[in-house]
Amino acid sequence: MSNLIPADRARRSDAIAIARVICILGVVYVHAWTGINGAQLETLRGTPQESLRWVLMEIFGRSAVPLLGLISGWLVSESSRTLDWGRHVARKARTILLPMILWNALAILLVSGAARLAHLAAPTPQSLGWLFQELFIVSRNPDINVQMPFLRDLFLCMVAAPLLVRLPNWTLLLIMAAALVAQVMGIGPPVIMRASIVFFFTLGILARRVGLAERTAALPFPVAVIPFALLMPIQLSWSLHAGAPSSAGAGLLDMTVRVAAALCFWRVSWALAHSPARGTLLRIEPFAFFLFCAHLILIWLGGPVLGAMFGVLGSPLYPLYLIVQPVLVLIAVVLIGTGLGRAAPPLARLLSGGRLSPSPKIKPLPA
Repeated sequence: MSNLIPADRARRSDAIAIARVICILGVVYVHAWTGINGAQLETLRGTPQESLRWVLMEIFGRSAVPLLGLISGWLVSESSRTLDWGRHVARKARTILLPMILWNALAILLVSGAARLAHLAAPTPQSLGWLFQELFIVSRNPDINVQMPFLRDLFLCMVAAPLLVRLPNWTLLLIMAAALVAQVMGIGPPVIMRASIVFFFTLGILARRVGLAERTAALPFPVAVIPFALLMPIQLSWSLHAGAPSSAGAGLLDMTVRVAAALCFWRVSWALAHSPARGTLLRIEPFAFFLFCAHLILIWLGGPVLGAMFGVLGSPLYPLYLIVQPVLVLIAVVLIGTGLGRAAPPLARLLSGGRLSPSPKIKPLPA
């Protein structure tokens, strides 16, 4: 890393920011509003619209998420502040754990409140235990903010990071192997909701040591994309097959696809960091964490409103609504985040994990 010339170092920083944007926008597809329940979804399995939803979910959603964990491990490994365990954990509690809890509280207030007052079809408090689980995600996935286990598990990885960055490579490989087995076998809860996050976080630390980011960026674009392009159709075929059994083979294929996806999306981000789209994507990046935390609340509340115009999954106009949902959510987040930043800057910084704060102007591309 020390051999990087300044231009490459700046481009790498831009690529990391851009990767966050495209990954988190892709996550919206995983939780896109459909207007129907799980049983109805099953009856539509294999139809063109349901197949389109799965394609978008797999390519832009679940396949992009691993890169977020990998980047987090890479950045932690690079920072000397990680070695001070107390300050490191306090900082991550402020930028990851506290925003998670506050957004979960907002989800209960807004979504469950709308369910009670406006008869929205959404979860409502059942008990104090339910509230506790929704707020802190102690031993199960939440019912409303289903994306938040990523932040929960990421914080636990951050707690272990001062130890992980001191371990030799062979030990990190053993941890990755254990996480891989746990993910494939469905082991983890209630300690870790998704063992894959541990796998990619640790891979990020290892990638920093061996210069994987630079090696991947140096690959010809087709070479970086082809593994994902070849594996994704197999994964989609497996996912779209009605009643496909859960098995170790399916789990191993899923993790292989995710590794290929991380390679692909990093190479795409590197290319975008030196493209005309760079400036726009970097302006969006401060809103990315806010978008990740807020998008399900917006989908719960806004999905039915726009769905009344476009229709539910299976309606003629629904595919258009499905495709533009990340853009619609992004527009709402930028408006809300900008307004909150002007009206209550400390709250905006808190809810965005410190991202929505004054930042330097975007530098032009090097000549």
